[in-house]
Amino acid sequence: MTQIISQEQATDVAKVGGKAASLARLAAAGFNPPRFFVIPATAFQAGENGPLPSPALASDIAVALASLGNGPFAVRSSAQSEDSAQHSHAGQFDTYLNVAADDVLAAAGQVWSSGFGDRVETYRQITTQETAAAPAIIVQQMLDAIAAGVAFSADPVSGQRGRVVISAIAGLGDKLVSGEEDGEDWLLGAGNTVIDAPDLPTVLTDAQAIQIADLARRIEHTFAAPQDIEWAIDAEGLHILQARPITTELRPKPKPDNALIIFDNSNIVESYPGMVSPLTYSFAVHVYDRVYRAFVALLGLPQSTIAENSVVFGNMLGRVDGRVYYNLVNWYRALALLPGFSLNRAYMETMMGVSEPLPAEITASIGPPPATGTRRVVEYLRLSRVAGGLIWQAIRLPRTKAGFYDRLNAALDSGFDIKAANATQLAAEYRKIESSLLDRWDAPLVNDFLCMIAFGASRNLMQKWLGEDGLRLHNDVMIGQGDIISAEPAQRISRMGRMVRAAGLQDALTVQGIHALQSQPEIQAEFQSYLDKFGDRCTEELKLESIPLGDDPAPLIQAIAASAARGSAPHHIAPAPDWQALFKGRPIRGFLARRIIGWTKARVRDRENLRFERTRIFGLARRVMLALGADFAARGLIDTPRDVFYLTTQEVLGAVEGFGLSPDLSSLVALRKAEDAASAKRPDPPERIEIRGPAIAPNWAPKTPHPEDDSRTRQGTGCSAGIVTATARVIRDPRREHLNRGEILVARHTDPGWIAVFSNASAIVVERGSLLSHSAIVARELGIPCVVGLKDATTWIADGEMLDVDGATGRVRRHDD
Repeated sequence: MTQIISQEQATDVAKVGGKAASLARLAAAGFNPPRFFVIPATAFQAGENGPLPSPALASDIAVALASLGNGPFAVRSSAQSEDSAQHSHAGQFDTYLNVAADDVLAAAGQVWSSGFGDRVETYRQITTQETAAAPAIIVQQMLDAIAAGVAFSADPVSGQRGRVVISAIAGLGDKLVSGEEDGEDWLLGAGNTVIDAPDLPTVLTDAQAIQIADLARRIEHTFAAPQDIEWAIDAEGLHILQARPITTELRPKPKPDNALIIFDNSNIVESYPGMVSPLTYSFAVHVYDRVYRAFVALLGLPQSTIAENSVVFGNMLGRVDGRVYYNLVNWYRALALLPGFSLNRAYMETMMGVSEPLPAEITASIGPPPATGTRRVVEYLRLSRVAGGLIWQAIRLPRTKAGFYDRLNAALDSGFDIKAANATQLAAEYRKIESSLLDRWDAPLVNDFLCMIAFGASRNLMQKWLGEDGLRLHNDVMIGQGDIISAEPAQRISRMGRMVRAAGLQDALTVQGIHALQSQPEIQAEFQSYLDKFGDRCTEELKLESIPLGDDPAPLIQAIAASAARGSAPHHIAPAPDWQALFKGRPIRGFLARRIIGWTKARVRDRENLRFERTRIFGLARRVMLALGADFAARGLIDTPRDVFYLTTQEVLGAVEGFGLSPDLSSLVALRKAEDAASAKRPDPPERIEIRGPAIAPNWAPKTPHPEDDSRTRQGTGCSAGIVTATARVIRDPRREHLNRGEILVARHTDPGWIAVFSNASAIVVERGSLLSHSAIVARELGIPCVVGLKDATTWIADGEMLDVDGATGRVRRHDD
């Protein structure tokens, strides 16, 4: 009968020791460690000249080795208390690697003898107080490791659970375990996000580190305790070599908390793409709080109810890994407060405009149930009051707008000298922006809401009465307005381009920049006039940290040069509708259509024009905060004026007005710079993130790549007619990436700062956006075919491939290779 204990039988710790039993459990649970067998401690006896193997042990080993396959082999200890939850015995017994088959018996004897060595005896006296005993011996397949190391499924130093600490070394891990060489260290947090890693990793890739962390977490889950594992990577992939409980004391487990928070950026990413500074984020939180309080009050919500739900309005946003998200659960709570919610929950949920609905767990627990009986009557009465209020607001909208513009112009044209102001005066100016503008955001709110209702209703009506011709007419009238503010930059750039072309300066402007215009006072005047009006516009203009055209006019110069080089663009002029012909024999419908379309057109125009005023307000806030940053830098509170963007608005104002918590602003800046630098290196988190418990530690799974899409044609929303066949250029950052003249611009989203890129484009394809988006309006003004709402366009379309774009139908076709 063989003395060898097979891998499948190695379950009795008393016979095979802790390490072998752990390996057997790993194998039974499907983790597939390299195959092994166990030589029990009783197979050897102490002799005068060393350990004596029992009879037939050599032949038993030979048979067992044949079942493992070709060598070499690892010969390791497995003492009874080794790898236990109390004591690991790590590194105390001898281990032999790369052992040939003929040398396994001798190596096993040396491991057996190490149980009586001085090193083990000292360890036992300090820890277990056990008497000397020989270990069982594991004989295991040896891997040809490319990399190896250890990983802890909880941080053994800080005691923090939920973090995986990895140390990796090229080749075998024995020198790492013995302490002869230092490893490459990685730290991964919740969701296997990389928190810390070498600047230039040489042993592991991000994907391999995530794979190791996932393995450690799965073993922890299987064994119901944090684990210390040894692993190796060979040509076939990742392997587990050993697992034992972490023996150091960890922090206690947090109390169970199953509350669900959902972050989603499918809409807000158009306003706040990519990394967003702490200053911008805190400013945006305040703006959303004040504006949406005013919005629900406009819809008839009592001030007492608004006050009771202040925590909802103060938490409409979240910042995840430096990116801004909507807190969807609070948006839904706010929506559920509105009159009429219980009458048609499904319709009102669509107002949130997110890419996927909220789970039933949220929708079923928030807001009143569907109204029935008397409650329906009450809700309809509430809705009628809201409708009456909106009609009244629509009637007095001209007066509301006039009052808003009066306050706006008083704030923007007050003569306040930001450069000469001291910190106290600057803080007071910022407070004036809050009180006179942000807290009284009436005209944009009223107009936006009326615009949303009017645009949808008029579009549906025109489609019902005139079919597809009605939709095309609606597009022409709404988007092709020459008096809309979003179209003016394109018109003025085109005019300056013609002036530069007439002067023969297009090449000089490209090379010399603004200096090329020194002998052209008329063009210089046009250029300065543009900056005076649109100097606050820039790429990602709602971010306070963005650099506006007034500070860096280079994008404007590029746009003018591109316009001059391409010549006159076909200016889009929407023909005046022939209402009599369209509604021949139906004069009442024609009259109603003309009035409804005219009123809707005015709301669309005012929507864009008021949004431009928002840009000016944000520009003023940017200048005030930068001036405060300059003051702080002069006082040595921060290093540079732009460091102010790493503080929150409350920290900046608190430092001036006296309610700040810490005078050490430089340390706050340094901390946030380091956090944002680490976040910027990581890929964008997913579009939607679900968190259980406190939101301070967002947890998300790494993005799963979209499956290969071999389709050649996709459908978006056509919003500027024309057909173009040209090379696609995928642009993610217009400040650093270049579009050659005549190429098709493909982007996730655009904003007014993309005007220089638009000027070179032969067509535009955008993932996000609608018929009223900036892309649509400017494309029509430039006469460029445009398709918006083409989901995943930047991943479906390869940079440099040929595309057909039909801006009327919204069809985009990739050419065959």
